[in-house]
Amino acid sequence: MTAHLFRLPPGTLGELTTGSTVTLGGAEGHHAATVKRTGVGEEILVADGSGLLATARVREVGSGELRLEIVDVREGAVAGPRLVLVQALAKGGRDEQAVEAATELGVDGVLAWQADRCIVRWRGERAEKSLAKWGSVAAAAAKQARRATVPSVEGPVSSAGLADLVRASALTVVLHEDAEEPLAGLELPADGDVLVVVGPEGGISPGELEAFSAAGARQVRLGPTVLRSSSAGPAALAVLNAVSRWR
Repeated sequence: MTAHLFRLPPGTLGELTTGSTVTLGGAEGHHAATVKRTGVGEEILVADGSGLLATARVREVGSGELRLEIVDVREGAVAGPRLVLVQALAKGGRDEQAVEAATELGVDGVLAWQADRCIVRWRGERAEKSLAKWGSVAAAAAKQARRATVPSVEGPVSSAGLADLVRASALTVVLHEDAEEPLAGLELPADGDVLVVVGPEGGISPGELEAFSAAGARQVRLGPTVLRSSSAGPAALAVLNAVSRWR
């Protein structure tokens, strides 16, 4: 079984090399020592959010903390374009399901989109709480997937604001059932942001499609079936990974 991953404070790993020692404390230390009952001699993974990933061996177990010896430190971030899921708000927690699966599949960023036809509306305090929930979902999924980094989670952005981001991106693909161009045949840029736009239950409006296309977006299809909002984004990311990161 793959070793469990725990988070160190930001910037910690940049100063460590093989043989260095570090203490895993706080909530992460408590979880490792008390909940997971990690023992002396076991190896775990540790990351600090910088993209570095380290294997560490437990030397001592204290009250809610572990004393670790670093076995190796390596780069865990993935080179190439930055994949960003633009997820329209959805009811029934389907948007959170999309965030979770996309994080497990290695997405670099998630952007909440308040589309014209969204049934769910984020306003005021609800927007703050909902975005925080997305962030928590992404953090937990990144840990489960043993990722060195946690994807950024931002938004909500309006359709007009999204059109501006499309113009600034290296590539934007809009998933649409009537599109003729297959996503599987797309060539990705060497770097920059690649936005994957997923619409709400009611679909992307004609006005939004026109605005995004005018800004440089390409409409693409995944296949002959229509996927739910919770599965369309992760499916698209799997396709993009297959032609780039998973080779």
